[in-house]
Amino acid sequence: MGNKPSAVENCLIAAVGNDKGLVAGQSTVGFQLTHVKPYNLDIPVKPAAVTYPKTSEHVAAIVKCAVDNSLKVQPRCGGHSYANYGIGGTDGTIVVDLKNFQQFSMDKNTWQATIGGGTLLGDVTKRLHKNGNRAMAHGTCPQVGIGGHATIGGLGPSSRLWGSALDHVEEVEVVLANSSVVRASEKENSDVFWALKGAGAGFGIVTEFKVRTQAEPEKTTLYSYGIQAGNAQEKANAFKKWQTLISDPNLSRKFASQFIMTELGVIVTGTFFGPQAEFDALNISSRLPNADESVIVLDDWIGVVGHWAEDQALELVGGIQSNFYAKSLAYTKDDLIPDATIDKLFKYIAETDKGTLAWFLIWDLEGGAINDVAPDATAYGHRDALFYHQAYAVNLFGRVDDKIRNFLTGLNKVVTDGLGHDLGAYAGYVDRALGDNGPSKYWGSNLKKLQQIKAQVDPKDVFHNPQSIRPAT
Repeated sequence: MGNKPSAVENCLIAAVGNDKGLVAGQSTVGFQLTHVKPYNLDIPVKPAAVTYPKTSEHVAAIVKCAVDNSLKVQPRCGGHSYANYGIGGTDGTIVVDLKNFQQFSMDKNTWQATIGGGTLLGDVTKRLHKNGNRAMAHGTCPQVGIGGHATIGGLGPSSRLWGSALDHVEEVEVVLANSSVVRASEKENSDVFWALKGAGAGFGIVTEFKVRTQAEPEKTTLYSYGIQAGNAQEKANAFKKWQTLISDPNLSRKFASQFIMTELGVIVTGTFFGPQAEFDALNISSRLPNADESVIVLDDWIGVVGHWAEDQALELVGGIQSNFYAKSLAYTKDDLIPDATIDKLFKYIAETDKGTLAWFLIWDLEGGAINDVAPDATAYGHRDALFYHQAYAVNLFGRVDDKIRNFLTGLNKVVTDGLGHDLGAYAGYVDRALGDNGPSKYWGSNLKKLQQIKAQVDPKDVFHNPQSIRPAT
């Protein structure tokens, strides 16, 4: 520690067995740079302390210390919250960094894996591969942590085939607001388990996951189509064809796809979980505009996941801190964008001053196995989502200004005006600008039940960020 530790810091040091190296407070030299490390530099946050527990008992004692000092708590795994909610989202939070929770084992009878709550997705992939060539659905950024990812949704290329990351979770060890360490599953502490599968940050700190796994695909086909579209209307026409393709109810669940638009142009890219002959039989190229086609086949699952990470880095998403703003919308099969609205949207994109060249818009195909689960089976709020869009803008030279914010806000407004109603947002793409309306957008019809469970297990709202679940009153 640098200066004299505060009373809270002393309490936290005691909580982790008097190991001062496991606690950093505001008196610690280099606190913000070394320990806080905000992902979104546009949102300054100063926690009360950052802790690095090594056991569940440490976590429980940290939570008690926070409660005794009337402070809020948030867990951090990868730390990729768009609004810095993993460090509290506002000043004065106790951060529980889970980097030391790296336990892993595989039951080769059930193929159920035990994964520490601080494991990053890149390590999840490697450890599953090394223990029986197994896999699970998750996103493409290797620096994202399973702790937040598998308790908020966890969408990725294989989700149409296998479900979301949280759909793989069968049991957890979790620390609750009363400092108890409990197991939760469909049979034990089932209400807590239900809430953790979609709204975890407001209910506890998961120190361990038990997840079902899948056999790695033997062959995987990776494709991309660089769409030859110059003006706004050509780009709009390309999107219309993509939307028609992905809304086909008979489309194979092995097919994952993204429509990506940046300052440089338009590309349709994705993965088919099968051999090229099977992919070719879908005749995807004939259902899209003229394009520069690239198709490769890999029989190396680590190579496939690595390819996703490379693509994601090119799209300016990854482990890099920056000043950025993001917004999202969820679309169902009944929310396909009308042709006239598509034309208006792409005209808006072409003509609006965006305030930056570092912007991109991604439409992600979802649906499939995610939609098989009943809307009220877990807290996840968008079981009917067919696809999402994510709009990002990065200011490479300073804070995000009104011009950038207005561009993304206006983009969403064109869509919602065209559909005649507002659409929900994915909590994994958290949008601080939604304010108090955020929870209803994220969790929809499940919000009331979440608030009721919150009142039972965390009535003082210990696990808190600006848009987490509040207790029912």
